[in-house]
Amino acid sequence: MNFSDSFFNKVEKKTSVDKDTILKLAKKLQDNDLKNEGTLREVIQELSKMTGKQISKDKEDKIINAVVNDKVPKDIDKFI
Repeated sequence: MNFSDSFFNKVEKKTSVDKDTILKLAKKLQDNDLKNEGTLREVIQELSKMTGKQISKDKEDKIINAVVNDKVPKDIDKFI
């Protein structure tokens, strides 16, 4: 998947997370098993810290359930 600079600019504007940080996280995701609950929890917590937004245990569980069961939309650009 190839993202343009405008995509990264939109993300940074909404989250204050810069392109390099996003790319490092993407590399981490690419190198790990996204069906692994431990990996997913680690990534969710890291994103929470990056954005300064707290994620409840219930919401974290729902996110993990959605990812593990392939219920995540493939077109992420529409969310930004």
